[in-house]
Amino acid sequence: MNKPVQTPNRDHPSIPVYIQIAENLLDQIESGVLSPGDRLPPERELSEKLGVNRLTLRRALQKLEIQGLLNRRQGAGTYVSEPKIEQPAEFIISFTKGMQRRGYIPGAKIVKFENQPVEKSSADDLGLSTSDRVYHIFRLRLINQEPVLLERLTIPAHRFPGFDRHDLATRSLYEVMETEYGITALRARQSLEPVIALNYEAELLDVLLGAPLMLQRRLSFDQDDLPIEYGKDLYRGDRFRFVTEIAPLEI
Repeated sequence: MNKPVQTPNRDHPSIPVYIQIAENLLDQIESGVLSPGDRLPPERELSEKLGVNRLTLRRALQKLEIQGLLNRRQGAGTYVSEPKIEQPAEFIISFTKGMQRRGYIPGAKIVKFENQPVEKSSADDLGLSTSDRVYHIFRLRLINQEPVLLERLTIPAHRFPGFDRHDLATRSLYEVMETEYGITALRARQSLEPVIALNYEAELLDVLLGAPLMLQRRLSFDQDDLPIEYGKDLYRGDRFRFVTEIAPLEI
């Protein structure tokens, strides 16, 4: 650690001590004083320097860990996390191309790929009857071999016959749609909401049970404005932040 955390200011009792410690650490991370991979001093040493008990210190560290800024490794200490990847929220972007542009090596593992009757909730979104069939795909996305995103995709089978012949472990979903079927995803309606990792997601994404995730629900439309994909994607909260440009104030 290049710079000691500042001792909490006791003249501001309205601001909890652990918040002051967390904000000081956050300032050092954002300013570059603390770099990704830097190891913090042991808890006992750091709490003594700050004049606080270890419980207070742990609350500060936990606050930053929940935000994905610190990474506690069992038996190895607490480290500054890698910076979060900014994901534009207002564009349809291929995960593969987006990560490649940022200098990462994208990858994928197929967890499940089935042709089955559509569920009623998806049928309504995709304009299908409950007797129609869909491809239901679970795909784990990786960057530099690290799991970061779990995709749940539902695609109308009649629009993409034989879709299961294509290797989605190595190819982009949207690239296959466009190249093999002449269908281009031109727009999407999507929402974002914070959730926590349950046992299944935690195991696949290699995070702790209850770790923060971002759920992105997406309904994509083609060049004829017909729905072609319903997605429910879970992004690791410690690896991504979603950004958007703000339009002028609506009056």
